[in-house]
Amino acid sequence: QTARHAWDDLVGIDGIGAVVAQSLTTSLAQPDERASIDRLIDFLEVEAAEAPNDDGSPIAGKTLVFTGNLEIMTRAEAKARAEAMGAKVSGSVSAKTDLVIAGPGAGSKAAKAEALGVETVDEAGWLALIGEA
Repeated sequence: QTARHAWDDLVGIDGIGAVVAQSLTTSLAQPDERASIDRLIDFLEVEAAEAPNDDGSPIAGKTLVFTGNLEIMTRAEAKARAEAMGAKVSGSVSAKTDLVIAGPGAGSKAAKAEALGVETVDEAGWLALIGEA
């Protein structure tokens, strides 16, 4: 994976923008900081992640982006629901995005989705898609 792809993956994480990503990469590149993290790892007990239940899920394997204000559920709830159904949730729209869920106030992400021809639905459409309408 190229450095550019790694950067795009990092800033594609919901809640991680360019400023936070730059801060993380700068900090983790410092030997003392890295050594501290390595020492902390000795105290961690990593548990296996629970596999999503994506049997028959209409969004399994798809990449989704939530933008704008959701009115029925919080963005965190929507993200958790999507991931539990086997979808990947991204923070940015790209050609790899399969579906954008746009609430009121959706701006540049909705415009980018339209420009890329990415399917866009509102929150009611999202709930109907996952069988919760």
